Amino acid sequence: MELPKFILGDNTDYPDAIFIIHTEFPRFIINLENDEVEWFEEFDQHDQKELETEAENYIKQATEFYDREVARYDD
Repeated sequence: MELPKFILGDNTDYPDAIFIIHTEFPRFIINLENDEVEWFEEFDQHDQKELETEAENYIKQATEFYDREVARYDD
């Protein structure tokens, strides 16, 4: 099965949270309510340095995805 790069998620147990799931490496979930990130990958020393460099870009892409999805609901 081919998955989209980002998936929008919510859960009634967390009524104020808005979750974006990133399905490609490195896989993670970000809660846009508080910008908390949960990584699903194990990182070694080399990966950690690359992740620190790219994390801001991944989070920006997730936020842009959310903005795009919300704009489509408004249309």
